[in-house]
Amino acid sequence: MSKQPKYRQVADALRREIDNGTYPPGSRLPSESELSARFDASRNTVRSGLGLLVTQGLVTSSQGLGYEVAKHEVFELNASRFEDLSFPQIGDAYSTDVTNAGRRPHQTFRVEIRPAPEEVAARLKVEPGSRTVLRFCHRFVDDVPWSTQATYYPAWLADEAPRLAEPGDIEEGTTRYLAERGTEQVGYFDEISTRMPTPEEARALEVGAGVPVLLWMRTGYTVDRPIRCTITTFRGDLNRVNYEIGDQSGRENEPQ
Repeated sequence: MSKQPKYRQVADALRREIDNGTYPPGSRLPSESELSARFDASRNTVRSGLGLLVTQGLVTSSQGLGYEVAKHEVFELNASRFEDLSFPQIGDAYSTDVTNAGRRPHQTFRVEIRPAPEEVAARLKVEPGSRTVLRFCHRFVDDVPWSTQATYYPAWLADEAPRLAEPGDIEEGTTRYLAERGTEQVGYFDEISTRMPTPEEARALEVGAGVPVLLWMRTGYTVDRPIRCTITTFRGDLNRVNYEIGDQSGRENEPQ
């Protein structure tokens, strides 16, 4: 006999059935009363088991509609090619990647003059609180919130490239715009981490309980100094990031 509390037994059984495809993504789970009868458990016990699956991001609940298995249509981002000007672009890198994947990009945008947060100042090698231009994007894939992106540029660079501080998007992408102005990004340093979202992030990305966010911080450099720090916050359940490093020919070759 299982020593697990009954609500965990309910959650474990349903999790196995979700994993094996008995209840595929988007499908409706049986009602609380049906599950009560199946597991010989009270509705409160069943509700606690379902609540555990909700906090784990496996199930969503809606008032009057019951419980549904979460949909996970993952978007895969190639971080090695992102912003690589040697690849043809349809506008900025985000629009290019989403369009090339057969998906539909959409974003809202704002520009602010902001003091540099401490973690950003350290990466831009400026004094904390010094003036930066913040270009902030709220990005969607097929109308589903995908990420937020906050890019900080030091004040000296905005003086040399004034479109950075103008409201509205830069159609060709900021990396290409800066290169055309003589400020070429020749390298970047990436930092990737995960955590649970803040309330503001949860609202912006429409993530349910139990779903973490993926933080991708990229600092871009010219040959002699940093020129920007970008913090992208992804929904952890709908995104996968990959890199291509070195010779990739072995991936394409058929086994002999």
